[in-house]
Amino acid sequence: MTIQIGDKIPTVQLGAAGPDGPQPVTTDEVFAGKTVALFAVPGAFTPTCSARHLPGYVDNGAALKAKGVDQIVCLSVNDAFVMGAWKEANEGAEDILFLADGSGDLTRALGLTLDATGFGMGERSQRYSMLVKDGVVTELNIEQGGEFKVSSAEHLLAQL
Repeated sequence: MTIQIGDKIPTVQLGAAGPDGPQPVTTDEVFAGKTVALFAVPGAFTPTCSARHLPGYVDNGAALKAKGVDQIVCLSVNDAFVMGAWKEANEGAEDILFLADGSGDLTRALGLTLDATGFGMGERSQRYSMLVKDGVVTELNIEQGGEFKVSSAEHLLAQL
C-alpha cells in the first residue's frame, strides 16, 4: 500500500556518502523534529533527474528554506557512492542531503517502487516529492506515467 498524507515515515536504514565512505543514517535521524522536503528520483545521473528534477531543488533551495523547510533530501535506489558522486557533480547541491536507498527498503516500505527492468535498471523508485513534518507526511506528490510536474521543487514550494 502506498504511503498517504498523515502517515509516519517508516524506520529504515539508508546510506549517505561521507568522507570515509558510506555512512549509515536512519529515517528517524533524518526526519525527527524537522520539516523535510524529500524528492525521489528513479536514478542518479539519469536525464530528467539530472537536467530538471535536481536543478529545481538546487535553484529553489533558499525559497524552500525561507518557507520553513529545515532540510532538502534527495533519495534514489542507488548506492551511497553514486549518490555522493552525483552530489559532487552538481554545483550548488551542497545543502541537499543525498540518501541512498541501495536495496530499495524505504521505497518498498513507502509503496513507491517502479519496475524499470524493461530499461535494464531493476526495481527503482517512482518520481515523487513529499513534505514531512516531524516524521509525518503532510504533502505527497507522485508523478504518473513518466511525467515531471507535481514532484518539482516549484510545485512543492507552492504547497507551502
